[in-house]
Amino acid sequence: MKKKHLAMILSKLKGFKNPKFGLEQYKTPGNVAAELLWLAYSLDEIEDRVIADLGAGTGVLSVGACLLGAKKVYAVEKDEEALKIAEENVKSLKLEECVELIHADVGSFPQRVDAVIMNPPFGSQNPKADRPFLLKAFEISDVVYSIHLAKPEVRKFIEAFVRDNGFEITHRINIDFEIPAQFFFHKKRLERIRVDIYRFERTSL
Repeated sequence: MKKKHLAMILSKLKGFKNPKFGLEQYKTPGNVAAELLWLAYSLDEIEDRVIADLGAGTGVLSVGACLLGAKKVYAVEKDEEALKIAEENVKSLKLEECVELIHADVGSFPQRVDAVIMNPPFGSQNPKADRPFLLKAFEISDVVYSIHLAKPEVRKFIEAFVRDNGFEITHRINIDFEIPAQFFFHKKRLERIRVDIYRFERTSL
């Protein structure tokens, strides 16, 4: 499968029916998800690996990881409505044996995994909302892929936070993230923001 083909499949998956703005629920765009997953795949960190998708939402990253040959993906999501949509997306591609849907807060997930993939809240509505996701990811894996806003202050925070938790940034890819108007404060039909896709790796094993 080529990256472009993967992006097309992921872009056709169902998104949130009633997105909750307090949870910053935005479907991960197909091209962004494919970019993250392709990086992990190219570094041999997807195929035949056990993966955790923290804050899985409607399951875009989980589905993509399975399509690239993941052995197992734990899709952890606390919003039951989102998890039901994720289940529909998983079933639509007959990936039930690969994805285990887990209705829980990410903080309670105990399983060690080969890699974490995630698109955590950006913290636009609730400052520091991404920190519990990063802390859990650093706890359960030595390799983490994550998406964050490409703003100077966010980059500065990420660099310090990662270093303070015994990790380093090995890759950072800058890409457009398109958000269709879905909340009252959206002024355009399609918002386009810049995000960074990161790969973090533990430095002190």
